[in-house]
Amino acid sequence: MSILLVIIWILATFAIGSVAGILGKRYGVEFPIAFVASLVVMANIFANKIVVFGPLTVPASVIVFSMTFFITDIISEKWGKSKAKKAVWAGFFANLVLIISVYIVLAWESASYALEISEMFSKILALTPRIVIASFLAYIVSQNHDVWAFQFWKKKTKGKYLWLRNNASTIVSQFIDSIIFITIAFYGIFPIWPLIFGQWVLKILIALIDTPFMYATIWIMDKIKKK
Repeated sequence: MSILLVIIWILATFAIGSVAGILGKRYGVEFPIAFVASLVVMANIFANKIVVFGPLTVPASVIVFSMTFFITDIISEKWGKSKAKKAVWAGFFANLVLIISVYIVLAWESASYALEISEMFSKILALTPRIVIASFLAYIVSQNHDVWAFQFWKKKTKGKYLWLRNNASTIVSQFIDSIIFITIAFYGIFPIWPLIFGQWVLKILIALIDTPFMYATIWIMDKIKKK
């Protein structure tokens, strides 16, 4: 897959995330909260595949998972810390339901005429215990840090410099997430430092790309509020 196509995918994902935030302002915070939960579920399925991005190697979940920080920052900015924490916990429980359901489905006896398809299904969705544990720990620690850091910088800047609050909270939180997830999930299986570095570099790029989307989304939400 070309880097250009991946960048287009990133931009399209942020556009959809922006729409979720805007709809949330119009119809309720449940829209972006539900979007966070769906992204977490997708990220934990995609995390089993390691992909290349130019010279970097990263889990395929890096784009959709990075989007969760963008959405929780929007929620934190417009609805406050408590609603952002609700989004974090919605993602946690969505992940929990996914894991339990996957293990039950994999253990369920397959129909005799569909054994080949069932084996393919099992290979695709089989989530290793290490990835499950890594996912839960990395998500809870990094997302709660992101919510805290965003509010910390919001108070320090007195509500100004959205670009600083967004990037300062996200970049540090993504580094924490990368260290916890990669170390627990892949230590002894793959070289972890190239994966940590590659994932974090790509996450920084994604965080920088999300800044204009953040400003555009907040601007539109403010316009809706005035109306």
